[in-house]
Amino acid sequence: MALSTRFTEMVGVTHPVVQAPVGSVTCPELAAAVSSAGGLGSLAVTWRSPEAAERAIAETAALTDEPFAVNLVLDDATTRYPTDDHLAVCLDAGVSVVAFSFGDPTPYVERVHDADALAVAMVGTPEDARAAAEAGVDTVVAQGAEAGGHLDSESSTMALVPQVVDAVDVPVLAAGGITDGRGVAAALALGADGAYLGTRFVATAEAASHPVYRDRLLAADGDETVRTDCFDGGWPGRDHRVLRNSTVETWERAGRPAPGTRPNEGEFVARVGEYEIERYDDDPPTPTTEGDVEAMALYAGQGVGGIQDVPPAGTVVEALAADAEATLGRLSSE
Repeated sequence: MALSTRFTEMVGVTHPVVQAPVGSVTCPELAAAVSSAGGLGSLAVTWRSPEAAERAIAETAALTDEPFAVNLVLDDATTRYPTDDHLAVCLDAGVSVVAFSFGDPTPYVERVHDADALAVAMVGTPEDARAAAEAGVDTVVAQGAEAGGHLDSESSTMALVPQVVDAVDVPVLAAGGITDGRGVAAALALGADGAYLGTRFVATAEAASHPVYRDRLLAADGDETVRTDCFDGGWPGRDHRVLRNSTVETWERAGRPAPGTRPNEGEFVARVGEYEIERYDDDPPTPTTEGDVEAMALYAGQGVGGIQDVPPAGTVVEALAADAEATLGRLSSE
């Protein structure tokens, strides 16, 4: 059974598997590995300067001949550089897929299409999906509340995806809590055209994730994640899902006080080179992070309990596709 969908045919990939843009944990090596294995890799470029984004795109293109996506976050609370500047860099570099999240993609869709690229938008409600489709996006990502990282929905993936599928005529990708081929198969059974996975790819050989972060992912189960607004430094006002750690537990014991009155607020817990990271900042730990890594934002979705190893990203893509195919094949024969 070939897992060909409207999304795979549109983008030109083999498998209906997309690596979510997992912030600073994403890197050219990860995106290229996913794309080379037949999925769609992604680069998060919002927190890079336009010049650094251009370099990252070039590095990724040098590592794979397959399509990959770039992601632009549109929430003004976190963007450090003008979206127009980032988009110009991406389109000038010939990126074939531009994914937008946490904001209205309408002002940018025409520019993406004029560059012969595809526009993708992440949504958290059927209403947002309809608005994105009316704006002309080619695909929507329905992100359920089980997802790791920053969140845009109160609904579970199981509840949200069918509603979004029914609301729009464009391909839909399912995100939130998916870590294995059974989850990919479930997404397809719900009517989605592919699956969008973040936490699973954080625990891969190519990802720019700190060893302590990876170890916590391997040791965790879904009950160890928490939806919170604790790590708001750099992105205020946006809920996120992380692993419960010393920072979260201390803050909760204090009664979840508001910013400005939180325990140990303002102290530095880690650094990357000359860049110092405060407690409650939204930075996840990368390989060059030094300090109290465990106290930082350890983003993880509720499917984290299904992650037992740290293989190459290409191996993950192949296993996801094979297991999804086997699951759907078994169901169709029963």
